[in-house]
Amino acid sequence: MSKIIPFKAVRPAPDKVGLVSCRNYEDYSPAELAAWLDFNPYSFLHVINPAYVNAQKLTLDKRFKGVAHKYLDFKNEGIFISEENPVFFLYEIQTKNRTFTGIVAGTSIEDYKNNIIKKHEDTLQYRVELFKDYLHQTGFNTEPVLMTYPDNAIINTWIDEKKKSQSIYNYTTTNKQKHQLWKVETNEEITWLQQQFEQIPELYIADGHHRSASAELLHDQDKHLGNNNLNYFMSFLIAESEVKIYEYNRIIRDLNGFNANEFLEKLEENFIIKNKDQELWKPESKFEFGMYLDGSFYALFYKQENNFTINSEDKNAILNNLDAQILYDKVLQPLLAIDDLRNDERIEYIPGKQSILTLKELVDEGEFAVGFILFPSDISEIKALADNNLIMPPKSTYIEPKFRSGLMVYEL
Repeated sequence: MSKIIPFKAVRPAPDKVGLVSCRNYEDYSPAELAAWLDFNPYSFLHVINPAYVNAQKLTLDKRFKGVAHKYLDFKNEGIFISEENPVFFLYEIQTKNRTFTGIVAGTSIEDYKNNIIKKHEDTLQYRVELFKDYLHQTGFNTEPVLMTYPDNAIINTWIDEKKKSQSIYNYTTTNKQKHQLWKVETNEEITWLQQQFEQIPELYIADGHHRSASAELLHDQDKHLGNNNLNYFMSFLIAESEVKIYEYNRIIRDLNGFNANEFLEKLEENFIIKNKDQELWKPESKFEFGMYLDGSFYALFYKQENNFTINSEDKNAILNNLDAQILYDKVLQPLLAIDDLRNDERIEYIPGKQSILTLKELVDEGEFAVGFILFPSDISEIKALADNNLIMPPKSTYIEPKFRSGLMVYEL
């Protein structure tokens, strides 16, 4: 039984929403960030980065307080408006290749603690603590956790009908995405939607493990204050079939003392290798890996494929047959001596939505010696891991959709 609640959202005034909402702060290059801050006074980047020129000179405490003050400025200037009553939202993102539609709601800290909201990624405690302090100091969150639920024909029909009504936002962003938002505000609709989710036994976090862990930590720290908003955190709920999962490809700076021929010989112990020369080859199914080494692409076919099924009762099999884990167990750790996938400076990651030409160019330039291309995981693997309390290797998945920052604010 999954509990969702409506909330009194703060959001941009309709005439300014296209100017206010932005991509995740970390997605901007320094030059892009400077340009947006210089030429768009309404960008939410001004809120989350209120002291751009002197950012490096400020303590975290002062930076967080600056965010809170700038947010209040946006509210006082009418750039943001507040809902009078708690509501849900239906949100649609149209990209060049597909459309994502989901429900923005508050999800329960209690469900998170009781594993009704399930996880598949580990978190770094310092990041959880840092974002918890950010939430505590600023008093708001604008980055919902992306969660999936099993496809539901009844909810799908309701979504289709709701999208026929007048949206409160309908705008296009500079990255050529179209965004629409509908408000779900009648008592009948709110109650009906809550009842539908009460029949869903579990929700799965697709993206936002650190955000949800920080919300739990903040709840435990400040629950004595009696603030009911701390009992929930903002989430974007989307059907499993709507989620797009990309792989994260790996590039390694050196071959750990091997030359290219020696490395290929070592790989033959666990892989059937086919030289693809200059063909931009990507894996076509599970247990296949692409590699770019010494000016050529290679196809690597894992020899130990064992007709593994995701319903296997062997918990270890679920993790050990994950492609990212196979690459770590058979190549990265034993051959290239990379033990810590999070912190080893010899490895970097490229989202699979980027062209593999990016990987090729980085290796050709000489900064990296080899690149590996993975086949993306699917939702069944993610759910199997979560159901068995198993953790994916770091940087295993890059998941869309990505929510616009500043589009919706959940106040704490």
